[in-house]
Amino acid sequence: QVRLQESGGGSVQAGGSLRLSCAVSGSTGSSDCIAWFRQAPGKQRDGVARIYTPFSTTWTADSVKGRFTISRDNAKNTVFLQMNSLQPLDTAMYYCAAATACFMESQHYNYWGQGTQVTVSS
Repeated sequence: QVRLQESGGGSVQAGGSLRLSCAVSGSTGSSDCIAWFRQAPGKQRDGVARIYTPFSTTWTADSVKGRFTISRDNAKNTVFLQMNSLQPLDTAMYYCAAATACFMESQHYNYWGQGTQVTVSS
């Protein structure tokens, strides 16, 4: 069993920054891949970034590349999503998810956090 808890969301103006945190607890073997997804109202849930923790291999979506960075703190069992140069289109509920391996599609992730809201105003 893996438990995920997101934090760090909030409201910012365009151009601002936020850092999301995903605290991971439970079975480490089931959470080798930690991914961030986001979902805006009426839209599908899209992958934003992911990290394969055994090798610290990362991937970020083209839409956020150069603005968002995923990283991890092993000592704190926490994965971060640093979001810079935020735009109104980044407004969404952000979720972290865990799986044994990294996948593009959200359906492959067995464990999910409750989500944290990010709102960017123009």
